[in-house]
Amino acid sequence: MSFDWHAGPITRTTPLDSNYRNTQKVRQFLVRECGAGFKFDRAFMSWIKSGAPSTMGDVADEWLRTH
Repeated sequence: MSFDWHAGPITRTTPLDSNYRNTQKVRQFLVRECGAGFKFDRAFMSWIKSGAPSTMGDVADEWLRTH
């Protein structure tokens, strides 16, 4: 069974899977981790889908590194 990106609890250790979606829950998590200035852009969304990150902590760390 895959992770529910709309309702599941998202933490830094939540693994990304092939069913990953940019949901409101994901956005809320990233705003908490990265600050109020967080926003998705095409390049960042492509990086997430590339398979490079393995956890949501990796996603937050990359956004902070590039912004």
